[in-house]
Amino acid sequence: MASRGELLSLYRQLLRSAATYPSKNRQGIYRAIQEEWRDDITLSPDDPKTKQKIHVAYKGLEQLRMYDAIKLSKGNPENPNWEVTLEQNPMPKPGGN
Repeated sequence: MASRGELLSLYRQLLRSAATYPSKNRQGIYRAIQEEWRDDITLSPDDPKTKQKIHVAYKGLEQLRMYDAIKLSKGNPENPNWEVTLEQNPMPKPGGN
């Protein structure tokens, strides 16, 4: 089970990554993260549904970070050679296999 501090850290990391995500819908993604966390604030940490949502949040963070300019340029922002590898089904639908 993730502690409250770990979840707040995850939330902040998601917001930071969404704020720099290269998309026209950046603000929409940012707001969606805020709204989803607000809606789920009362969920029990022991509920399997909550654990699944936390897992999806970590996957989403991983995906957002793939587009971080420093990471893509391997530490050199002047390097234009970006490389991104995507999983085939990184965020499966709940209840489906």
